Amino acid sequence: MAKLTEEQKRQRAAKRALRSALDAEADDRRRREQDERWKREGTRLSWADYVAGKPCRGCGEPMQDGLGDWYPLMKLSESEKREYEEADRRFRERHADCRGGRWSISGSRGTHCGFCCPPPPMSPKQLEKLARLLASWPSREERKKALDTWDLTLRCDHVVPHIQHREHSHVSARVVDCPECGECRGVVSSERVGPAYRDDGTIRERAAADRERLTGNTSAAVPS
Repeated sequence: MAKLTEEQKRQRAAKRALRSALDAEADDRRRREQDERWKREGTRLSWADYVAGKPCRGCGEPMQDGLGDWYPLMKLSESEKREYEEADRRFRERHADCRGGRWSISGSRGTHCGFCCPPPPMSPKQLEKLARLLASWPSREERKKALDTWDLTLRCDHVVPHIQHREHSHVSARVVDCPECGECRGVVSSERVGPAYRDDGTIRERAAADRERLTGNTSAAVPS
């Protein structure tokens, strides 16, 4: 079989990236529709509902069954292994097409679907801890200094800016809102541009950032 040329490899990579972006759009649309359904039907439990022991409104199973966590499979008895495998079989049967993963609560053996079942509510202590964490963060002006802008090429061929922390080596977002289309579009490719803000804290125009990057690349290429 003849080897692929570099151009053929690039074309195949571009097709894979486009398919991935389309799949991401479909998954995002599916998740948004589910979230809207949860809101309309009041599927999420309040903390009071959870404490009162009300079952998951997504699947009807208990949120907390009080049976304790499963031990690692190697430590289960033969009867426990059969019980575990049967529970796993029933879960896979009920959620064969959900593609949402699964979650459970510590101290409980019940397993819930990441697509069908809203996550459990946060406790007052968790909310308090989160509030303290947010209060401990550096000021917004300080955080700006560690932010970079990326150019995201979307499935619609529009290029939009995306700002995130400099420590990230890639953009994990699979879909973003396209201001030109007015729709959520899949990300096909991404490229880091540079610092998102100027020294005075104002956002840098992308064109200026591109010029600075080009100047820097040119300078680096010229021997001293």
